[in-house]
Amino acid sequence: MQGTLQNLKGRTQTGTVVSDKNDKTIVVRVETLVKHPLLKKYVRRHKKFTAHDPENQCHVGDVVTIVEFRPLSRNKRWHLVSILEKAV
Repeated sequence: MQGTLQNLKGRTQTGTVVSDKNDKTIVVRVETLVKHPLLKKYVRRHKKFTAHDPENQCHVGDVVTIVEFRPLSRNKRWHLVSILEKAV
C-alpha cells in the first residue's frame, strides 16, 4: 500500500507527530510561515492534522510526510506516506 500512496496527487504536508495514543492514528502538527500584512514580519502558524498510520510505526517526535486521502472517520482525512526522521 505504501508504494501506491506515493503516486497520489493530493496535497502533501510535512510535520511533527505530537500524539500516537490512538490505534492506527497519529496527530501531526504542521507549521507554516506567513508574512504579516501590516508588520511585514514572518509569523509562525500551526495546524494539527489527524492521519492514518496502519502499522502503528510512528512515535511522538517523528518528522513525517502525509498525503490527503478519502475520509476514514470524522476527522481523519490524511494518510501517512513516509517517516523522514525518527525521534531520538
